[in-house]
Amino acid sequence: MTEQEFRIESDRAIEDARRALMPLADELNFEIELQNGVMQVVFEEPAPVKFVISPNAPVRQLWVSAMSRSFKLPWSPEASAFALEGESLVPLLERLIRQQLA
Repeated sequence: MTEQEFRIESDRAIEDARRALMPLADELNFEIELQNGVMQVVFEEPAPVKFVISPNAPVRQLWVSAMSRSFKLPWSPEASAFALEGESLVPLLERLIRQQLA
């Protein structure tokens, strides 16, 4: 994957994740901020916390910083998505958000 292809796919993946998580944000009361290709999921309750989803072009991965961990999602040609051990970005974020709010 070239750097340009990575940028296109990572921008698309982050925007798709933002759109997919909006109904959940309304339901569970958290905010989604997207700026300069980096998405933040912001929680005020039960304590102020941020998840950060950002592209890492040199290694061609999407990085998710959440719950004191780093999740590094490489491009999966089979899934045509960024995925970690078969879990793509949106399901990973949904799972982490629900864990954060549990």
